[in-house]
Amino acid sequence: MPIKVANNLPAIKILEDENIFVMPEDRAMSQDIRPLKIVILNIMPTKVETETQLIRLLSNTPLQVDIDLLHTASHFSKNTSRHHLDTFYKSFDDIKSNRYDGMIITGAPVEHMDFEQVDYWQELQQIMDWSKKNVWSTLHICWGAQAGLYHHYGIHKRELEEKISGIYRHKILAKLHPLLRGLDDIFMMPHSRYTECIPEEIENNPNLEILAASEKAGIAIVADKPCRKFFIFGHAEYDRMTLAQEYQRDIERGINPKIPYSYFPKDDAAKIPDKKWRSTAFLIFANWLNYFVYQQTPFDLSELDN
Repeated sequence: MPIKVANNLPAIKILEDENIFVMPEDRAMSQDIRPLKIVILNIMPTKVETETQLIRLLSNTPLQVDIDLLHTASHFSKNTSRHHLDTFYKSFDDIKSNRYDGMIITGAPVEHMDFEQVDYWQELQQIMDWSKKNVWSTLHICWGAQAGLYHHYGIHKRELEEKISGIYRHKILAKLHPLLRGLDDIFMMPHSRYTECIPEEIENNPNLEILAASEKAGIAIVADKPCRKFFIFGHAEYDRMTLAQEYQRDIERGINPKIPYSYFPKDDAAKIPDKKWRSTAFLIFANWLNYFVYQQTPFDLSELDN
């Protein structure tokens, strides 16, 4: 399907080499259709890699998707050039009068901090409050999921005894939920985190439903009852080598990490990992776009209301 992104975004060349149809702005303007409008709040330090991963997954639908990339104005990204941010990203002030069919809020490497200690927390709260009336459905990922559950429902997080890192087996708990339609009863998904939301607080909240969980990695996917907000604690969007790069980074920092679980063949970090979660990732994102964005959002976004 056509993904509409800004002309010359680095992701275009990467995805075209993978035979994924990405449509620059100038070509998209000639199509007389109403595209899905998706805003991605990218708070990962590796912005180019993350935007490419997410755009890849949003490509698996027959409809045109119009992407806006958003960054926080209250935090300066040390790992992404100012030119890239100025060229391809918008601030909240730029888009706050807009309305969107869907929104994605990424993770961020700030798990060890209390939410209120994060320098862009107030801005993120403002964006999440804004999304309730200006976005039909929001998908929160990893730390973004923890932040969303804390802000909207008061669900706390806690430190784990050791980092969860690897590819984990998950079981579907809500077998008829459309977000998981087409997935196998047992599916694989990467995790990479030091914290978790307190399971009992999620289980006891009548507004939330646990859709999938892992025996080793814990609760994996949560939805609110109206299906306007989804929370995924894993990283279905990760590339084949993302965990390997994180593992090497942790070694270089002297953290002495455990080798990612069920990732490298025979736990040999010199071997290329099999990508065992590709179909899961494409299905989850396609189901979200189809059943909870395209099928439900008003055609006229000015009619969108909470």
